[in-house]
Amino acid sequence: MATLWALAPSLDATALRSLFGASRAALLGFLGEPLPTVELARRLKVAPSAVSQHLRVLYATGLVTRARGGRHVLYRRSRLGDQLVV
Repeated sequence: MATLWALAPSLDATALRSLFGASRAALLGFLGEPLPTVELARRLKVAPSAVSQHLRVLYATGLVTRARGGRHVLYRRSRLGDQLVV
């Protein structure tokens, strides 16, 4: 009962990597600003197809949003994703 109203512990980067894996945690970190798949792949030094697979999962879970920006689809963290990264 004494800890019933205690604040939840803050999430650190190590815990986030353990939960999502290093690549998805890194993607969430980069997505504070809208970025296309090709730029994310460049920053992570992986193939765009690998980034695309991770983004599909993050989008399906509501952690990122997407919007068309010209010829690219831009991804950005959702509010829920922001809560995990902050």
